[in-house]
Amino acid sequence: MSLQQIALVTCQSLGDYTTNADSEDERLYRFLAGKGQEISFQVWDDEQVDWTAFDAIIIKSPWDYFDKINAFYTWLDKLEAMGCPVLNPVKTLRWNADKQYFKDMQAQGVKIVPTVWLEQGSRFDAEAVFQAIGRDKIIVKPRVSGAAKNTMAISRAEVGAYADRINALLQHEPFLAQPFLEEIRTQGEWSFLFFNGRYSHAVLKTAKSGDFRVQHFFGGSVHTPTPPAGMLQTATTIVKQFAQDCLYARVDGVELNGELVLMELELIEPFLFLSTSEGALDRYYQALQQLLAQPVEGRA
Repeated sequence: MSLQQIALVTCQSLGDYTTNADSEDERLYRFLAGKGQEISFQVWDDEQVDWTAFDAIIIKSPWDYFDKINAFYTWLDKLEAMGCPVLNPVKTLRWNADKQYFKDMQAQGVKIVPTVWLEQGSRFDAEAVFQAIGRDKIIVKPRVSGAAKNTMAISRAEVGAYADRINALLQHEPFLAQPFLEEIRTQGEWSFLFFNGRYSHAVLKTAKSGDFRVQHFFGGSVHTPTPPAGMLQTATTIVKQFAQDCLYARVDGVELNGELVLMELELIEPFLFLSTSEGALDRYYQALQQLLAQPVEGRA
């Protein structure tokens, strides 16, 4: 049996994310190579790559996809048309790229942070948004986004300073508004990691003093407490409903009144916190082997 060729998909430049991101990519690369996999880094929008040459295409860190979303969709279409075995599946990547997926999840009973949809070309009606959300501080961010790009925390008193910027941005893409949850600043945001539908590990991310962004490249910290059983069960149910066929899934949420309320379901390019849990790399590898053993139709 010939060695399986695996592409570990990244982007042209990891930019500000390299503090921890490239070390996780390199750690995963070394681990899989040490298991005998023929693996190579490939840039998703490199026109010279022959994607049909790979037995598996793992979407790891294409962290500029939201800046080039139309090109990303076109690339996914091409992979699908060529029948390439993509992990996670192309249909899942398409669905997960636009945060309108919240609507599908909410319709199936998942508790989502309350959301107001701001359509492209519309005007930002601050009073209507604050009234609908019922809080005195909100978060406004793009519907297709990542790394807290164009994400704003706005109080009622500050609306005047942000309205023109939001209206200008709305001419180019749709946004959404959600309540600013003090619980994220005071308690943190949970991330639950799953490989091929099975729970692997969890982390609790907290923002640095004076900030609301929990990402490590904004100074956030990562902790590894044992997650509450009820929240883990909720995260597990979410993955069974929406990400059962995925190599990796990350459920991000906040604890409100003792329950997990979903912030995001990350199925495209989440940081996996592989260094925070003993055995996480091996669990990832075992999940990959299980999926590689399935027919290509099940993975494309």
